[in-house]
Amino acid sequence: MNPSVKVDEPILQAGLILLPQHTSNDYQLNPYVPVTKQTPPTFLLQAEDDPVDPVQNSLVYYMALKEAGVPVEMHLYAHGGHAFGLRHSKFPITEWPDLVERWLRTIRISPE
Repeated sequence: MNPSVKVDEPILQAGLILLPQHTSNDYQLNPYVPVTKQTPPTFLLQAEDDPVDPVQNSLVYYMALKEAGVPVEMHLYAHGGHAFGLRHSKFPITEWPDLVERWLRTIRISPE
């Protein structure tokens, strides 16, 4: 999630495109980012050593989703950098696709 970065172009993370204006520097979600109880269930994943997107962006979005009653799961990893995707690495973040599958089953979006 990337709601408060200072760059001037859209960011793609976790399947969502967010503009830099999506959060403010005081960790408030921008009012133009619609988060309602109709927002789809969301899985957030972030590496704390991401040099592009501060983890605070994901935290702001997570809190907004929780407040709206949206099913959300968040995983923070110490290492993984930016744009780690599906590539295999020595870090635990490599296992995130399995976590998504399990989570989708627990919220009954994916079959058992």
